[in-house]
Formats: sequence, structure tokens, C-alpha cells
Amino acid sequence: MPTGGGPATGQVAGRTVADLIGRNRLHTVRAGEVLVDLALDYRVGYVELVAANPEVDPWLPGAGTELVIPGEHILPDAPRRGIVINLAELRLYHYAADGSVASMAIGIGTEAAQTPLGDTTVVGKRRNPTWWPPASIRAERPDLPASVPPGPDNPLGDRALDLGWPLYRIHGTNRPYGVGRRVSHGCIRLYAEDIAALFEAVAVGTPVRVVDQPIKLGWQEGRLFMEAHPTRRQIDEMEAGLPLDDWPPEDPTDQIRDILTAIGGGVLVNWPIVRRIARERRGVPGLISMGPAPRLVE
Repeated sequence: MPTGGGPATGQVAGRTVADLIGRNRLHTVRAGEVLVDLALDYRVGYVELVAANPEVDPWLPGAGTELVIPGEHILPDAPRRGIVINLAELRLYHYAADGSVASMAIGIGTEAAQTPLGDTTVVGKRRNPTWWPPASIRAERPDLPASVPPGPDNPLGDRALDLGWPLYRIHGTNRPYGVGRRVSHGCIRLYAEDIAALFEAVAVGTPVRVVDQPIKLGWQEGRLFMEAHPTRRQIDEMEAGLPLDDWPPEDPTDQIRDILTAIGGGVLVNWPIVRRIARERRGVPGLISMGPAPRLVE
């Protein structure tokens, strides 16, 4: 069994832009293993593990099958400070004061109860929090008590970061199988090990930005990479067991051209690779530039 991968980490050093962090790994499936359990073992999201291995049956992967464990990520297009949450990839990024970057799988809101976009801050930190179910949840589940004390029945887990948005927080969970999926009422769920690390690393007042970027571009050693994640509809279809091969083609060529224009000219792009990455949406960075390109400097 794996020893647990933990969050992907990296460095943003000096003034040179380094847009990729972490690394991918391989796992050889043993008899009886399924992807929903391997996601917990490696602390990656279930959806991102399925997307990275579209040819593998999540419930019958087969002993001896080699899986890609996604750990390499392009940083989102957002200020590199505090916490940045990218809903499209079901991931949180934390930029520490020492220049290090940690990335963690998260669970987010459903289509009916979406996690909001925008800017807020961490306004409180609670260890062993009590949960007060909001009226909207109690309307769905009238059997809920007015408050749930710390313990195994508390959906906040053992740590919570309260946000400036009163109904939303970043917290642990008593249902780890929901991490890396769209299953919450809008809050951001983390694995127990990840919320413990994040809780210690952030202070009250830490800025939080929530974005929705299914397609990301980034530089590494003068080369341009692209990463594409499933759309919300595709995530729901994946959860329903629809094979990725059945997805209709997605061709965001115009959108990517706009992004490349913003980056600047002088980049020779392999457009067939761009279209393949956009079509497959495996959530794994792929090289799209042809030949050397100048390193970007802020």
C-alpha cells in the first residue's frame, strides 16, 4: 500500500516565474484495490484520479494495471499569496511566506449549492469545532439537532477555518470519500492530514481567492505547458459512470489563443497537442510549446 502522498509542494523562488509544482507518480494496482480507496491512500481527489486514468475501470482496475497518481499541477492564474482555490480542478493552493507552495485536494459544493467565486479572508480558526446546521440544511434534514458537538458525527472534522462569507468555511470532514468531489453544500472539505497542516500554516486575516479555471497555462524552464480539467457536466457524468471516451469533443481554441496573446508573442504552439489535451481533460500538464521559449520574469 502507498504511504500517503500528501499535498503537492513546490517553490516560487526569487522573481522568476515557476508555474509548475509537484510531480506525478505511478502505482501498480494490487488485487482488490479500487480507485475510490486509492484516492484516499494517496490523498488525491477521486475525480482527478479517474480523469488521469480514463482507460481504467474505477471499480475493476485489474491487478497489475499501472495508474498515474496526479501530483504535478500548474499554478492557477491568480495572485500568489494566501489561499487560492480552483473549483474546476477541485484543488486548494497555499502560498506560504517562505515562498513554498502546497496543493491539496478538496471537496466543493454541488450544482445546486455551489461554492462561491471571489475574494474573502480567513476570519477565524476553530479546533474541534461545533457545527450549527444552517436553516437551508435543516430544511432538507429536519431531524438534525440545532448544533452538532465535536466528534465522529460532526461534518466539519476536527478543524475549521471560518471565512468572511458567513455560510462558508474550509474544514476537515468525517466523510473523506467526499474529498475531490462536488458533494458539499458549498464549504471546502479537506482530508484530515491536509486541514491539520493548513490550519497550522495560516493565520487569521489570510486572503482567500476562489476561481474557476478548467484550463491553465504555465511556464517551466522556458517551456509552455497546458493543463485541462473536466467541465462540471463531465464531472457529474464521470460520477455517474459514463466513460470519458463518450464525452463530446471540447475545443477551446479561441480561449487559448486569447490567453497566449495575453502572454505575448514569440511562442510556437503545437495546436494538435493543445486540442488533444483539451479533448481528453486528464488534469495532467502537457508540453504545448515547440522549441525553446524565453523564461518569463516578473
